[in-house]
Amino acid sequence: MSTTALPVRFDPGQDQRGGAAPVATWDQIAAELPMVAATMQAYLTQIACVLRPGSVNGADQSLRCFATYLLTHTPALACVADIDRSTIEAYKPWLAARPGRGGAPLGLATIAGRLGTLRMFFIRIAEWDWDDAPARVPMFSGDLPRQDRPLPKALDDPSAARLLRAAQAQPRMLLRVTVEVLLRTGLRVSEYTALPADALVHIGAGPWLHVPVGKLHQDRYLPLHPHVVTLIQDYRATHVDPTHPLLLPRENGRALDRHTVTRMINKAGAAAGLGHIHPHQLRHTLATQAINRGMSLEAIAAMLGHSSMDMTLRYARIANRTVAEEYFAVTDKVDALYNDPAQLPADALGPNMARLRREHSRMLGNGYCTRPPELDCAFESICETCTFFQTTIAFRPTLQAQQDDAHAKGQTHRAQLFTQLLNNLENGEAS
Repeated sequence: MSTTALPVRFDPGQDQRGGAAPVATWDQIAAELPMVAATMQAYLTQIACVLRPGSVNGADQSLRCFATYLLTHTPALACVADIDRSTIEAYKPWLAARPGRGGAPLGLATIAGRLGTLRMFFIRIAEWDWDDAPARVPMFSGDLPRQDRPLPKALDDPSAARLLRAAQAQPRMLLRVTVEVLLRTGLRVSEYTALPADALVHIGAGPWLHVPVGKLHQDRYLPLHPHVVTLIQDYRATHVDPTHPLLLPRENGRALDRHTVTRMINKAGAAAGLGHIHPHQLRHTLATQAINRGMSLEAIAAMLGHSSMDMTLRYARIANRTVAEEYFAVTDKVDALYNDPAQLPADALGPNMARLRREHSRMLGNGYCTRPPELDCAFESICETCTFFQTTIAFRPTLQAQQDDAHAKGQTHRAQLFTQLLNNLENGEAS
């Protein structure tokens, strides 16, 4: 083999940036395993026709990692068709022991991603009936480690309110716009930074945000709060050239990126006394707020741009308060199966009319609410949670009475709501 200025053969002792274990280049793989390199690169060419560049780059990294193992541990192997189950079983612990960035072990998600990509490689080339495919797919679904699926980390209502107030107090207009838009629309950061200049549209009498085709290959429209529309228009009038292709670029005209967005959010978070906030937490927060206030899962899926309800159930966490309310609503009905119905006091109008008279104060337009008065209800103070709600000091006695009533009934959420409204009056934040 002729020598060149740059080494072609793979050197497993060569270090990579960040302390990660080295991965062979395609030139190095082709120098020692030409048939393996040819099959893998042909596969990458095929999937590049249907997958996004980021997905293809991930597959490229996973296949080169596997080829690196083949270079250093299976010198007699000549082609992909020679790979059998024993090769995979030896590769798995080798992969798990490799250091990642900073020298730390690879994360479980990274290991699962690389093994999943490799398994799909074998499945596809077998389905495509390629000559270099193994006689049997040497990997199974059980080869992929099971990953934890923790609930999304949404901000609770008081923290979200503090973040928004802190952002509104910041002098940089783009920071204020960024936090407001992400917190009120649930956009992904990649969607936010790529919004085109014509994304703000009017449908009927209301403003909407047109989110173009993106991660899930579909576009959608989001209703916009009038306050957000005003913020966007004021920022564009002050800092954006009317001919700029983006809706919300930086003040110097350059496009925003996720790192800048994260820094802006955390600047507001620090001012609010909060810890580190990932931009996706604002997406989780909107979904959680919506589901806790009665928005349907189907509507949340459409708002967030999910392609399946399974994604919505993962991202839009049902908070403990909602679970508790529904649990107690069902508990009353379950108790009726085990207990004799309570005897109502005698009444001249009969037992049924006595019950209706007792619940008359909670009569609805087309029925009666039978929720026990001591249980909290998200809708009992629904107007006070609306973004259009305003109050003044003239209503302080009424607000105080509502707070006292909530405390007396043990309605924690309702009590917190009126406590916040009273605090806002004391701090001069309510107009």
